[in-house]
Amino acid sequence: MERCMEIWRSSLRAVITASLALGLVACGPSETRVQQGNRTQVLHLANGTEPESIDPHIVTGVPEHNVITALTEGLVTEDPTDLHPVPGMAESWSISEDGTVYTFELRQEAKWTNGDPVTAQDFVSSFQRILTPELASEYAYMLFLMENAEAYNQGTLKDFEQVGAKALAAKKLQITLSNPAPYFLSLLNHYTWYPVHLETIKKHGGLYDRSNPWTKPGNFVGNGPFKLKEWRLNDVLAVEKNPDYWDAQTVRLQAIHFYPIESAETQDRAFRAGRLHNTYEMIPAKIEQYEAESPEILRKDPYLGSYFYRYNTTQAPFDDVRVRRALAMAIDRESIVKNVSRGGQIPANYFTPPSTAGYTTRARIPSDVEAAKALLTEAGYPNGEGFPKASIIFNTSENHRSIAAAIQEMWRKNLNIEVELNNQEWKVYLDAQRNLQYNISRAGWIGDYVDPNSFLDMWTSWSQQNQTGWASPEYDDYIRQAGLTSDPAVRLELFQKAEEILMDQAPILPIYIYTRVYLLSTAVKGWNPTILDHHPYKHLYLEAGP
Repeated sequence: MERCMEIWRSSLRAVITASLALGLVACGPSETRVQQGNRTQVLHLANGTEPESIDPHIVTGVPEHNVITALTEGLVTEDPTDLHPVPGMAESWSISEDGTVYTFELRQEAKWTNGDPVTAQDFVSSFQRILTPELASEYAYMLFLMENAEAYNQGTLKDFEQVGAKALAAKKLQITLSNPAPYFLSLLNHYTWYPVHLETIKKHGGLYDRSNPWTKPGNFVGNGPFKLKEWRLNDVLAVEKNPDYWDAQTVRLQAIHFYPIESAETQDRAFRAGRLHNTYEMIPAKIEQYEAESPEILRKDPYLGSYFYRYNTTQAPFDDVRVRRALAMAIDRESIVKNVSRGGQIPANYFTPPSTAGYTTRARIPSDVEAAKALLTEAGYPNGEGFPKASIIFNTSENHRSIAAAIQEMWRKNLNIEVELNNQEWKVYLDAQRNLQYNISRAGWIGDYVDPNSFLDMWTSWSQQNQTGWASPEYDDYIRQAGLTSDPAVRLELFQKAEEILMDQAPILPIYIYTRVYLLSTAVKGWNPTILDHHPYKHLYLEAGP
């Protein structure tokens, strides 16, 4: 009997221990992760997917941007309300009369997280790194405004001393542009212009090795309001307040935890369970329910972005403009935004969002099923006969799958052609686009700054963001001319002509203009609706409920 009782007691202790570990035994009211975060100023954010990297010179995505802007800061930063440029690493700057020479005075107190001072040479060397062809940065063209930057990146200029970046003193940086660019200061908020700590990169591997482990916890050195604490793949990336940041007194959050949750359904459950302060995206079918029952947590914000499909124009049948236009003309964008995405998106048969810095395109791809059928017949596929097997690739998301399924059915019904749907993990999907290993690819583009150039220069032959295999010398020429003229009206007309070519040649299939639809806890303060969906973390804080 005693032996049985001892076995019983041991079993009970094991059950209690396991239950405590799993949080199944409560001693008084339990505190959710969000409630604890509100009390301790720890923000828990859904970030959509696992970042490809946090090296600002090799990434291209929004999930990466969300982390990098916590860890690193450029010459300027953003006002939390309207995102206009405000002093960052540079406390002041001057601009030459002709608008081509910018001289920045860096803060004396600015330092890296290892204690080194942030210097003008750090910026110059960082610009050289991202422009070096060996790194193969897809965003290197963002620096082409700088004098001779394009020539250096293309390899026709070998001497970086001739590029328009000079360290005039330890804390004085001069950037010379090829031509005036009224949006230049806003452009500096893009992470391609951020400095990296070169000695740290060299310590852990090659300066141009994209797999260099310098971005791992314990290795990473940054200069932003937060520093990297931990990164557990497919679990969480955590940053903590950087006490040595120049404006640390403004930073109220003690930490931010980024969760790579791809499923909108999982995000929704975690939000409702008090495990997240936000959702990265919404389940479209639940938008109306939240609008009716919990409007205070539902956000539907303007968003300067375009949702579209890329064609691989190096492969048949998508090397034929008639096929590309036929597919674009045979979808019902109104139905997609009304019945599938449901978030107030704007159906778009054009690419650049309307009213972007005074620019609204006049170019359109018409919606016309009968004309689409005629084009497909002309291309050699009457009633879809003989159309080769093709697929749409998209990164993991119920929403992307739903839109792809709707388009798949529209093509089946209207053109009698079949396409497969191919869901891919984020990094696999990005590599497939880069290497043109796809037929049709889901894509989205969010403006890097508020100017039509942010949407139109990516389709030039020199842009590594193009990823369609399409190029047009005439298109390239219009974009180059737009970069050279100082006449605003002439500049916008050049963009009009460029976008007319883009829509006529249709290397892409535009679908809608984004809105940002998501859930946000009312405890999150300082989070303003902004057209780029940027929310400078140093201005955020959490307010515990009653």
